[in-house]
Amino acid sequence: MLINSNVLVHPNLKIGKEKPFSAHFSFSSRRNNIIIKHRRNLVAAAQNLEMEQKIIILNKRREKLVGVLHETESPQIVVLCHGFRSSKESKLVVNLARALEEEGISSFRFDFPGNGESEGSFRYGNYSSEVEDLRAVVEYFTQINRSTVAVVGHSKGGNVVLLYASKYHDIGAVVNISGRYNLKKGIEERLGANYSERLKKDGYIDVKSGSGGVQYRVTEESMMERLNTNMHEACLSVDPKCRVLTVHGSADEDISVEDAELGFAKIIPNHWLEIIQGADHRYSKHQDELAAPVLKFVKECL
Repeated sequence: MLINSNVLVHPNLKIGKEKPFSAHFSFSSRRNNIIIKHRRNLVAAAQNLEMEQKIIILNKRREKLVGVLHETESPQIVVLCHGFRSSKESKLVVNLARALEEEGISSFRFDFPGNGESEGSFRYGNYSSEVEDLRAVVEYFTQINRSTVAVVGHSKGGNVVLLYASKYHDIGAVVNISGRYNLKKGIEERLGANYSERLKKDGYIDVKSGSGGVQYRVTEESMMERLNTNMHEACLSVDPKCRVLTVHGSADEDISVEDAELGFAKIIPNHWLEIIQGADHRYSKHQDELAAPVLKFVKECL
């Protein structure tokens, strides 16, 4: 149902009551426990879906940003931002949203343009534009009297939330999960050592999949936007009253933990640092270890 010109909410799912097992079934005790646990998991998943509402918000370019609100009716809300070529459905983002939900804290996870379900074309770099997309989300919730207590971003999303805090001083807490401090790094690993010459020669580089299909295009303009995005200067512009938590995995092979330890932790004044031992860039085996400090930090900021 349409609740205003910019927002579309999908109806909640209805969940029926669990039916008891039939007495004449002769399962073993172990098999019974497995089936009961499975059915309880299904019910829990359905209950999670019942609290989730799909919402569409227009950005300044009139593109539809599609997101999911985890509604607990808390007055404050946390906005979650995904990383490079990811989406609101990433395991990390969904798990954080549901962990917040279990603590009674509402959250909103959304797709940046050209990712997931949102409109628009995917663009490499695009940091300043994604800051404005986040701004559209924060302003929407402000207009409906919901205070954004924190913005949380993973990987590139971590850069976006810090850049947001450096430009707009209306958020009291930022969580940077595995963001990159020096944006001049990490390019050769994706594009090759001669990427600069190729861009000057052809004006673009098409990044292809293993099967040869084009995944995305890097233009000279988009590359310059990334190279000119200075996280050091941005961090110096974050309001000293804004509390910032940086979380990084010690085994991150995509972005070195040094970006957190020698970069963000050294330059941001009101800063907390949490290193998750053994965690990779996606916290593949450390989802709970990631959620714990994030939840603790957000609850302290309420």
